[in-house]
Amino acid sequence: MPAFEPQFVFFEPQALDYPLGQQLYQRFQTKGIPIQMTTSHNQVRGIPGDTPLQAYKNAKRTLVVGVRKTLTFDTSKPSAEYAIPLATGCMGHCHYCYLQTTMGAKPYIRVYVNVDEILKQAEAYIKEREPEITRFEAACTSDIVGIDHLTHTLFKTIEFMGRQRYGRLRFVTKYHHVDHLLKANHNQHTRFRFSINADYVIKHFEPGTSALADRIEAAKKVARAGYPLGFVIAPIMRYEAWQNGYASLLRRLSSALADTDVHDLTFELIMHRFTKAAKRIILERYPKTKLDMKEEERKYKWGRYGRGKYVYRDEQAQDLNTFIREQIDQYFPQAKIEYFT
Repeated sequence: MPAFEPQFVFFEPQALDYPLGQQLYQRFQTKGIPIQMTTSHNQVRGIPGDTPLQAYKNAKRTLVVGVRKTLTFDTSKPSAEYAIPLATGCMGHCHYCYLQTTMGAKPYIRVYVNVDEILKQAEAYIKEREPEITRFEAACTSDIVGIDHLTHTLFKTIEFMGRQRYGRLRFVTKYHHVDHLLKANHNQHTRFRFSINADYVIKHFEPGTSALADRIEAAKKVARAGYPLGFVIAPIMRYEAWQNGYASLLRRLSSALADTDVHDLTFELIMHRFTKAAKRIILERYPKTKLDMKEEERKYKWGRYGRGKYVYRDEQAQDLNTFIREQIDQYFPQAKIEYFT
């Protein structure tokens, strides 16, 4: 699939005070993409759409260029100590994504042009924890790889972390547009992770993302460029013939990587879950979805702040856990499973 190109662009006036803001403005102006100004990247008005569903689809095609004013980073456990705020929002249409509720009525994509200020804050966090390693997750509320061909802020952050003795970077992507990142001086301080799944899941629930074959090919390039590599299998789903689907996925991945030296490989495994709020929003935005969200067939698990989610029942979760782990042990005995949830 081609790299993302927005159909609608909004700028905060302050964004034009930064070199990246000027570069992006000139780029979109040259391409003839409609540009509007907005007082805040949190209050964008004017995205077209005759219905809420059409407005949502157009928001997914909208890029907002702004300044990140809050430089206090959120925590990002268990993946990392902090979330580094390079972007917010994603152009993908993954039915199950937690951003359906996290982003709420603001599903448009935001990029922040004050990158040097963000990296200066990251450096301060690193110094606070020395000599412990401080990890930063760059994909908590976005798919940064899917937009970095426009901004190169991820490239800059990779090289910044490559110079930090005690800093490390992590991110995960469903996109294959990695070629410009292969040249970054990463010093093996960045773990490049790809989200992968069984064909059934990608076909039915991940529109607007790169094909599995393209993700795997990109992973090979990343490994050959010396990056530590990881795969996130998420969300793991039970469906008819799910065992065949996940066995085929890992067999295919093993075959594709057979001629590539992958000396530092991790897996993260996350099972499907949903909340009542997420189900309502998903059914509004993807009314024909095949996503299995039958509360009566799930277990309700309480979470933080008195809110809960529907997860697989214990015996179902154990079946998934055992099967996936056995497949990884068979095809990738050298890999580390970072967590399963």
